[in-house]
Amino acid sequence: MPKIQFLPLALRALLALGALSQAVAAGEGETVVVITTKHRFEPAEVTVKVGTTVRWENREKVQFHNVTFPDQGDDPSDYFFPGETRERTFDKPGTYPYTCEPHDASHQMRGVVHVVE
Repeated sequence: MPKIQFLPLALRALLALGALSQAVAAGEGETVVVITTKHRFEPAEVTVKVGTTVRWENREKVQFHNVTFPDQGDDPSDYFFPGETRERTFDKPGTYPYTCEPHDASHQMRGVVHVVE
């Protein structure tokens, strides 16, 4: 049996977070997936390299969402419905906060893409 099951819960959670952060770091030309579910972006924060595409997948049963970057001067994007996706490729380093415009006030549905060299 793996010894990890005997680790304290807090330590197992930290190990899981470490695995998640490695899973969302991607290189140029790759795609990272962020899921919309239960009025949240999962993961809410990703770090990617310049040239990476982030794909948001709506995995709700009936709820629509959008992905809007207000700090970039974006107008609210079109809604995407269950089973649909939206993508954006990041060509410059920086921190890019985004929201689901129809669910920002009601559910604080927000995320951040960190883009590094």
